[in-house]
Amino acid sequence: MNYREEFIHFMVRSGVLTFGDFVTKSGRKTPYFVNTGNYKTGAQAAQLGDYYAACIQERVPDGIEALFGPAYKGIPLVVSAASSLYRNYGRDLPYCFNRKEVKDHGEGGMMVGYRPQDGDRIAVIEDVVTAGTAVKESIQLFKQVADVRMEALFVSVDRMERGSRECTTLRELQEDYGIQVYPIVTIREIIQYLHNQPVEGKVYIDDEMRGRMEDYLDWYGAKG
Repeated sequence: MNYREEFIHFMVRSGVLTFGDFVTKSGRKTPYFVNTGNYKTGAQAAQLGDYYAACIQERVPDGIEALFGPAYKGIPLVVSAASSLYRNYGRDLPYCFNRKEVKDHGEGGMMVGYRPQDGDRIAVIEDVVTAGTAVKESIQLFKQVADVRMEALFVSVDRMERGSRECTTLRELQEDYGIQVYPIVTIREIIQYLHNQPVEGKVYIDDEMRGRMEDYLDWYGAKG
């Protein structure tokens, strides 16, 4: 298996990728759900970092000065990705994340870790982007910190759903802000790989579930 296929297995085994009946934050009824809050062990954090690092190394092998993880879910993601990049590829990139509330004592400020400098090229590490709110907030945040360039956005899964326009939210971010977006896997890849293929003896996407997922994408999926 390549790292994308391994990652799909990993999400299922970790209880992060689940199938059934769910309602998204936007109110859409969906037959599948990705909940990265279900990662909860050191081993999972280390493995997750390996998948992000593999995607970063494949897609952007150079040209990044620092990694940024938006609070809160982006914090463990950016730490594990930075650790794995150094451990597996010898890339010692600094990382940072933001506070939800600006600290008014001690060293103060809103950033923790590396202090971005003017001209830095930054890669954002996120979990699953729905409306792109955290990324847009990050862009506004950095305007108060330094004159940086948001070079790339790495996410675990591209749900391939429409944003405010007919294209995906990830495509919107690319078109509106010039950010190159790289998911580890897309929902189409998940469907293709898991359809009638067991994980530890259980089939999660049978013909019925595939039909439900395809119907959902027909209704909410991006047109381009």
